[in-house]
Amino acid sequence: MASAITTLAADAPTLSAANTGFMLICSALVMLMTPGLAFFYGGMVRVKSSLNMLMMSFISLGIVTILWVLYGFSLAFGTDSGSLIGWNSDYVGLSGIGITELWDGYTIPVYVFAVFQLMFAVITPALISGALADRVKFSAWALFTALWVTVVYFPVAHWVWGAGGWLFELGVIDFAGGTAVHINAGAAALGVILVIGKRVGFKKDLMRPHSLPLVMLGAGLLWFGWFGFNAGSWLGNDDGVGAVMFVNTQVATAAAMLAWLGYEKLRHGSFTTLGAASGAVAGLVAITPSGGSCSPLGAIAIGAIAGVVCAMAVGLKYRFNFDDSLDVVGVHLVGGVLGSLLVGFFATGGVQSDVAGLFYGGGLEQLGKQAIGVFAVLAYSLVASALLAFLLDKTIGMRVTEDDEVSGIDQVEHAETAYDFSGAGGGASSRSTAVPVSVAAASKKVDA
Repeated sequence: MASAITTLAADAPTLSAANTGFMLICSALVMLMTPGLAFFYGGMVRVKSSLNMLMMSFISLGIVTILWVLYGFSLAFGTDSGSLIGWNSDYVGLSGIGITELWDGYTIPVYVFAVFQLMFAVITPALISGALADRVKFSAWALFTALWVTVVYFPVAHWVWGAGGWLFELGVIDFAGGTAVHINAGAAALGVILVIGKRVGFKKDLMRPHSLPLVMLGAGLLWFGWFGFNAGSWLGNDDGVGAVMFVNTQVATAAAMLAWLGYEKLRHGSFTTLGAASGAVAGLVAITPSGGSCSPLGAIAIGAIAGVVCAMAVGLKYRFNFDDSLDVVGVHLVGGVLGSLLVGFFATGGVQSDVAGLFYGGGLEQLGKQAIGVFAVLAYSLVASALLAFLLDKTIGMRVTEDDEVSGIDQVEHAETAYDFSGAGGGASSRSTAVPVSVAAASKKVDA
């Protein structure tokens, strides 16, 4: 008995400064993804909506951070209850956690794990916002974000990653968020847009991106931050799995970008910058759940498949007449589904676990588990998100008025515009676009 205790004590993890530092860097990289997403989405909308699109991402950094500290971390990663939700009173307000207390089974502090997972919680509702461009009240969006992470994201994160969560216990492989982040956000986007309806002028007016350089900047920041998102999800660097995930992230993204551009050239005759950016994001999405279980050659195949299929999927909104403004469904939902299901084909059994996919002699068992995870999260998020949007629409109203949408949601919701074309030259400028009453009055006197 004593020798057993001695052995356990010797084998118990101790705090690793290297892993802790690495995870803090990864957390900062994932945080940067939300501003990157803001630029990516902000460049894709028209000028009159660009600030609103930026704000719909940035507000998530505020709302979700506070809710995560208050109760979100406890719900997602606390002690399991019925395989559906977690709870740990020590995690409420992060007030009962020792500064050197380690996350169970790992060499990093609980605080580090909590802040890393916080950044996942922040970016997931921000992903949804791209589907709702041009037409949603900012106050309604802020309230929706708070309700959605509470009702949808925190429980789903527990299902997928929490000890005791039913998808975790089933053996669903989701290395960094194919189900919990991308399918979750993509299904939510579809649920909300089915409730709030289409933009004014959908399929009639040209709605071109106003700044493709901003789109490319955002895509580059997302690509950069995604290395922390993916490689960091192994929570350390002791066995090389994180390094494989890092390589696979780069490889799949490159393959997806090339595949999207190839499809675009064959289908439409041009290689576009928007296609390059969208293809890269599609590859990042698809490799997120699968990159810890496949080889680099498998990552090339997964990226190429995602690039072509997601490029095809973005056109579905015109066929089925739903207005997914910035193709959240076509890229994140479809890419997340592909990446999660392809684990069942390309898992080698030699990286994050010994689970092998169909192409490596593992049969169909893992594919079946992946399908259960995919469609469970998709169905729950779709229905719950649609219900939340319906309730908000019937109470405070989700949409701005038609006149406000046509005139420009930036000016209406934020009293600002992204670009000042009123004059050329220097001089001090105010943060507010409102004209003080005294100045307006003086101006009238001069005119008179």
